[in-house]
Amino acid sequence: MNVVDSSGWLEHIVDGENAAFFAAPLTDVDNLLVPTVCLLEVFKHVLRRRDDETALRVAAAMRRARVVDLDAELAMAAARLGLDCSLSLADSIIYATARAHDATLWTQDAHFKGLEGVRFTARK
Repeated sequence: MNVVDSSGWLEHIVDGENAAFFAAPLTDVDNLLVPTVCLLEVFKHVLRRRDDETALRVAAAMRRARVVDLDAELAMAAARLGLDCSLSLADSIIYATARAHDATLWTQDAHFKGLEGVRFTARK
């Protein structure tokens, strides 16, 4: 299983320099998990920069994968990981989702670098 953080989704959407790094997990929707916080962040980002129709198309693409809701158990796991790994609220939810499902987290965000189960590439 795979989780791609919000920056990876956005990099893929704009076909940025690291888009190829995220292509394999994003196209394997049968093995892709989407934390609801990623859906929120990506939808908001696209909505701010484009229009409602584009944002809805992006959200529909994300929803082809399995969207993982934040429940009480995942929230508490995220709180622990956030403290242990010095992660922000959203990042702790993303990382906890990956850990809870024994999934690989794909990212270009440096604060995930070196954490267990993370595939990291530096931003270009």
